Amino acid sequence: MAFLAQLPLTITFEDYIGKEKISILQKRLSADDVQAGDTSKKGDFAYYAPWGNVAIFYKGFEDATNDLIILGQIESGKENVENIHGDFTVTIEKVTK
Repeated sequence: MAFLAQLPLTITFEDYIGKEKISILQKRLSADDVQAGDTSKKGDFAYYAPWGNVAIFYKGFEDATNDLIILGQIESGKENVENIHGDFTVTIEKVTK
């Protein structure tokens, strides 16, 4: 996926609607060849195609949308995301096992 080609990526997140932290990507991803329509759950890392943003969900979102593509799960620290007040910067890297 085109997202992996952008890594490592340093981006700044901000709170959105009391359920997720979001960051607009400088380079949008193509969602043409990806199956979407998932509902999000706590710890999901996702891409929202209409806005071109990535999101870390710290609360689930019950409504499925065809525009939300789950990219993965936060491996550690997802329980702390909700308690971060204000903007914060993270570096996203590909981890190989």
